[in-house]
Amino acid sequence: MSKLKYIRKKHSGRDASGQVSVRHQGGEQKRFMRIIDFRRRKIGVEGRVAGIEYDPNRTTEIALIHYADGEKAYILRPLGLNLDDMIKSGPDVEIKTGNTLPLKALPLGTVVHNVELSPGRGATLGRSAGVGIIVQAKEGNNIDLRLPSGEIRRVTGDCYATVGTLGNIDWKNEVLGKAGRSRHMGIRPKVRGVAMNPRAHPHGGGEGRSGVGMTKPKTYAGRPAVGKTRKKKKYSNKYILQRRKK
Repeated sequence: MSKLKYIRKKHSGRDASGQVSVRHQGGEQKRFMRIIDFRRRKIGVEGRVAGIEYDPNRTTEIALIHYADGEKAYILRPLGLNLDDMIKSGPDVEIKTGNTLPLKALPLGTVVHNVELSPGRGATLGRSAGVGIIVQAKEGNNIDLRLPSGEIRRVTGDCYATVGTLGNIDWKNEVLGKAGRSRHMGIRPKVRGVAMNPRAHPHGGGEGRSGVGMTKPKTYAGRPAVGKTRKKKKYSNKYILQRRKK
C-alpha cells in the first residue's frame, strides 16, 4: 500500500525562477497533503468507513476507507456518510450515499458530487463543501447536469459520479476571527495602491487622501486592472447548454 500523506511543499507565490509571480502569499503552516481517490478506482470492492478526518487543504471533510482486499484510501465525505458505513463503486451497485456509479445508471433527479468530465480521468466537478449536482436530463448516452452555479453542462454517460451532497455546508459562513489565522493559511497582508508611494504603485502619491487619479486603474506593474484581460477558453463551450446565473 502506498502512503496516503506527504508533506506539502511551499511555494510562497514564487515561480520556477524564484520570482514572486503571485503576491500576498507565504508563511503558511506546515501541513500534510492527503492523497484523495477522485477516480474511485476500486471497482466492485466493498469498503468500510474507518475514520472521518479534517483536511486543511480543502473545504469538505474526508473519509478514510478500508477496502476488503486490505487497501486503504481517502475519499471526500458526503453528507450522511458515517463511521462503519459500507461503500462500493461499479456500474451495478446500489444507488445510495457514498456509492459511485456511471451517470447513465442514475435516475433523473439524483444529486451527485465528484463528477468526471471524461471517463477514467477522475473527478473534476463537485469537490467543494456543500456542493450537489443534479442529474437533469438524458439524451442517448449524453447526460445533462445542473451545477450549483445554474450552469447546465453535458457529459457522457460513461463518466462516474458519487451519490450524495458533500458535507460541511456551513463552511462559507465561517469567520477567520483574527489576522493570525490568515497568516497560518498562507495569506499575507494586502496594501492598497493609493496608500503607497508613487515608486511602489501607479496609484500612489498625492497629498492627503487621494483617489486613483487616472482614467483606468492599473496593477502594481502598470497593466490595466479592469476590463477584459484574458482570452476566453472555447474548447468546452459546445458542452455548456446554459451559462451560469448572473
